[in-house]
Amino acid sequence: MLQTVAAVAGTVLLVAALWAAREALLIIYVSALVAMGFSPIVRFIERPRHDERRRLPRWLAILVVYGTIVSILIVVALAVVPPLVTQAESLWQKLPAEFNRLQSFLIDHRVMSSRSRVTMEEAVQNTPSGTATNAVGTMLIAIGSLIGGVFAVVTVVILSFYLMVEAEPMFAYLIRFVPAGRRADVGAASVAAVVRVSAWLRAQFLLAGVMGTFAAVGLWLMSVPYFYVIALVAALGETIPIVGPVIGGVTAVAVALTVSPRLALTVGVYFLVLHQLEANVLVPKIMEKQVGVSPVAVMTALLIGGALWGILGAILAIPTAAILSVIIEEIALDQEVRLQRVK
Repeated sequence: MLQTVAAVAGTVLLVAALWAAREALLIIYVSALVAMGFSPIVRFIERPRHDERRRLPRWLAILVVYGTIVSILIVVALAVVPPLVTQAESLWQKLPAEFNRLQSFLIDHRVMSSRSRVTMEEAVQNTPSGTATNAVGTMLIAIGSLIGGVFAVVTVVILSFYLMVEAEPMFAYLIRFVPAGRRADVGAASVAAVVRVSAWLRAQFLLAGVMGTFAAVGLWLMSVPYFYVIALVAALGETIPIVGPVIGGVTAVAVALTVSPRLALTVGVYFLVLHQLEANVLVPKIMEKQVGVSPVAVMTALLIGGALWGILGAILAIPTAAILSVIIEEIALDQEVRLQRVK
């Protein structure tokens, strides 16, 4: 009885401790996924070439990968930010005229009366008195979330670096706790999980390229200004499930609005169709081919991950499903082997 009570109490305390540390555990899990995703690339960079005898140090190979990613992000930021700032200034200058045109349209169609017409300045002045206070509170919350997000990203980068550097010694230490007869199976499953997570990362880059190309071609045909900038935003947004495509669509509509409301409506419809194509066709099919996870499992994982953890849960859903599929396949294979031995 005492052993049972102690076991139950220990389990409850362990679950409570894990729940209290869930944010830290989530950061560790994300770092592990990043390390698994970039591990094959790092291994490819560090291996010696035909005319070389020594391997490149692993830490240097990891820094090469990180440096390449940072350089790409800097180039994209330099290409994206200035045109978007220019378009935002143009939209702000045209906003009063578009506001008046909208009122005239509503008056012509008898949706509102001419007595209700107001200027842009009057509309701003007529906002509720508590809006400014709420805006300040919202801004402080947003700043706090931004600082926390930056801290989490820096932690993930540093921790994933050490996980990749210490991957082999850590695995050699942990495998000692596995029974000797199962070590080969655990090793094979670990390699398969790394391969699938890396394939998921490649699939994300492929999706980003496909969506960026579709966005660039469509916006170019519609003569939207800075179509290549919007295509870069759409490509980067593709790495963020659910919200990312919305960010690309809103950016495209905002830029098109500086030309005409009709063009903005056309662009909005185009991105809506593009988003449906991406969510229901491209993501399931590409993930099935690259990662080896069925479309049903992909869509189910996205729904469950988004419901549990929001955007971050949706991002982690597919690699988690890939890892679980490896574990399930390993268990099923072990059961088949045991049944064959019994027969």
